[in-house]
Amino acid sequence: MTDDQAPNDIDRHNSKMAKKKQARDKIMASKTQEKGLIIINTGKGKGKSSAAFGMIFRCIAHQMPCAVVQFIKGGMDTGERNLITAHFGDLCQFHTMGEGFTWETQDKERDIAAALAAWEQAKALILDDTNAMVLLDEINIALRYGYISLDEVISFLQTQKPDMTHVVLTGRNAAEELIEIADLVTDMSLIKHPFRSGIKAQIGVEF
Repeated sequence: MTDDQAPNDIDRHNSKMAKKKQARDKIMASKTQEKGLIIINTGKGKGKSSAAFGMIFRCIAHQMPCAVVQFIKGGMDTGERNLITAHFGDLCQFHTMGEGFTWETQDKERDIAAALAAWEQAKALILDDTNAMVLLDEINIALRYGYISLDEVISFLQTQKPDMTHVVLTGRNAAEELIEIADLVTDMSLIKHPFRSGIKAQIGVEF
């Protein structure tokens, strides 16, 4: 590149970015609504719960009351739960209602009872409109196994969720009917996973 070409490249770049900003500003100016979102993180890839907890920590950082209900995860220590309960319990209610994955409990009736109790807790937290966001962690798994009525969950979110409350639902295999009513859906795709190479779940990454 010669010296006289460089300024032209810079001018072209600046002109392109100015047009892009103008177009972007026009789009942003048209987005004026606010509402409580139904958010789904699903898919076979990692990061569904981690992304959801990222939003919970944003709420905490903005001093916005929020809550977490864990439908499947049992008594295992996790970094996010330890941090929230130890330091932010005044802003974020944390309820671990599950007893682990169904192959661990090997008791379907107990799993169903735990899931139903978690759903009752979730409904109470969502109906409390002081909560800006409620995370229903791994609820999609409970729905997939039929532990909770999908129709009831959809009806509740459509008719009883406060207008400005965000509800986040995580877990693989989100039902199509649930995806249909959601405002934001992210499918985490799996490309590589260390577990397939014999590497176990590790602190700081998985929990």
